[in-house]
Amino acid sequence: MTDTRYLVHGVFWPAAPGAAAGGSAGPGPYLRLQAPDGTFREVTLDAGTRLGFRLAAEGKHCLGHHVVHGPAHRDHVLCARRAPAVRGHQCERCFVVDDSRLIHDFHRDGRVPPGLRSYLMQPHWLYVATFANGASKVGTAAELRKWQRLAEQGAVAACYVAHAADGRVVRILEDLVTREAGLPQQVRSAAKAAALASPAPAGWLRGHNAALAASARGVVSRSGAEGFHVVEEDWSRPALAGLLCSEGRRHLYPHALAAGSHGFTITSLCGSFALAAIDGTGLEFVVDLGRLKGRSIELGQYSSEVPAVQEALF
Repeated sequence: MTDTRYLVHGVFWPAAPGAAAGGSAGPGPYLRLQAPDGTFREVTLDAGTRLGFRLAAEGKHCLGHHVVHGPAHRDHVLCARRAPAVRGHQCERCFVVDDSRLIHDFHRDGRVPPGLRSYLMQPHWLYVATFANGASKVGTAAELRKWQRLAEQGAVAACYVAHAADGRVVRILEDLVTREAGLPQQVRSAAKAAALASPAPAGWLRGHNAALAASARGVVSRSGAEGFHVVEEDWSRPALAGLLCSEGRRHLYPHALAAGSHGFTITSLCGSFALAAIDGTGLEFVVDLGRLKGRSIELGQYSSEVPAVQEALF
């Protein structure tokens, strides 16, 4: 067993390498961990992976900030003080200097650093994503993150509805769809996890998503905006997510991922949500590994406490 404390940076889904990197699935997902010396370790989260860890009960720490130099080049600057997180997963200083925080206002005032401007002026995709209970959202993805963006959000079904010349145009379209079609731009992670515990039928979810995507296409087609064209293209969900997204009754993980020891075997993964078996129970639980982001963990042969009364979970 190791006593090295790693700072969790989250679950990542890489896209396939090559010129069309944003368009399809690549290697398997992984949990990215920062060691005390600033180096990184990637823990693969394939089916059959056993993940055991102990959490340090010390709150969340800052994960640093990004300096964007162009469409495919950015620097991740670690927080020098490993300060407590006060805004999302950042300290106040890292939040203020992070280029990424300016992205969502670019289409309103256009004031961004040159590197970020270069990133935003690449082609972007507008999509409609649906989650396991039918909750849906409109969103955007840069060309190089076309597939990843939806994989990391835990979508169950999704369609691309427009391909825009740049990030300014696509965000104008996104706001328009929110305003006229009523689609929000965010779905809370707690709602996604709860939905995966008892997902709606796959056929209904696909049909619901297709109907919402058609409505969004109608909105942008009538907008009179320029610099984009309407598309009809389905997003391909990761194969690893199939079991978690299929119909069946599971249970939400009964322990808070804020302290204590935890250990389980992963059988399926959708975004940051794992379908996992706790040793000695024969039950499967939906675990939101995204809740580990910003927390310190020690890896090892740890196990989750077995619920005292298993029957109460049914």
